[in-house]
Amino acid sequence: MEILEKVHYKNLIRWAKDKKDILVLSADLTSSCEADGFRDTYPDRFISCGIAEQNMLSVAGGLAREGFIPFVHTFAVFIYRRAYDQIAMSVAYPCLPVKMFGFLPGITTPGGATHQAIEDISIMRSLPNMTIIEVGDATEVENVLDLVYQINGPVYVRMLRGQIPRLFSPESGIKLDTPKILSDGSDILVFSSGVCTEEAMRAVAALKKKGISVGHIHISTLKPFNNKIMSDVLSKPKYGIITIENHSVIGGLGTIISEKMVEHGINKKLIKLGINDTFSHGASKQYLMKEYKIDALSLIEAVENLINNKLNIKEDDLQKIRIEPINTSSKAEIL
Repeated sequence: MEILEKVHYKNLIRWAKDKKDILVLSADLTSSCEADGFRDTYPDRFISCGIAEQNMLSVAGGLAREGFIPFVHTFAVFIYRRAYDQIAMSVAYPCLPVKMFGFLPGITTPGGATHQAIEDISIMRSLPNMTIIEVGDATEVENVLDLVYQINGPVYVRMLRGQIPRLFSPESGIKLDTPKILSDGSDILVFSSGVCTEEAMRAVAALKKKGISVGHIHISTLKPFNNKIMSDVLSKPKYGIITIENHSVIGGLGTIISEKMVEHGINKKLIKLGINDTFSHGASKQYLMKEYKIDALSLIEAVENLINNKLNIKEDDLQKIRIEPINTSSKAEIL
């Protein structure tokens, strides 16, 4: 598996070169959100708002009214928790093209409850006019700037930084409301998003070796969610459907899929894997994914429950996991 470092850092500099309408705003987490390269390359198009996220979103709304396209950079949790009213009234209500890049979504940070955005999808998708994107690998990080630039209105991106795997071919890109069908199957259907897609791919490979036919779909657009494939794929699995996400089980991918099942009259069992209505504590991503049952073995356990059969798949049977070092040159600090 190819591992890339500081993908957004490099891509933002290259991509924004000829786009004079792009301004980058930061809330004193510039290097932590890989925006320091843009700051140093285009200092006249960079605005440091300090530790004042509410003001930053109001400033972004004002800049958007003047014809600019602000790219807001900070940790995800500080966007929607600190500045929700400003997002609602100064950005979403007037449907302005403010693009919000929220880093360290869910339990990708060891910072604990104060830094973990575990309910952001449920909150942001309730806002009218809001588009929500979640990237899952380096390919999607490389292409998400083009996508958000083309959307006429506000966009919230659950963004990745640091060392990122390339799970999808560079040519596949990322398209609005267009799921990636990673495998076809008739027994179980798995929906995954964000960092959980890598874990789901590990699980699906092992399940197929055991003779389980598994369909796997990667979701990168969480709002809007009107793609045309759902009515066909939701009715296909014999035993049921599983969603796995780096988010609360309330209001995120699992809720979206359950809504679509009702809308299309699909009477299937659904298991939602995610943060189960609790705050998380601080630890490594690998530890927390196992602790809160959003890793490959937890997905396999959910499949076993649906098919009512023990498959005896162990960690050694899975593709080896990539352990990220705590401190690297690609991250400014452990948070």
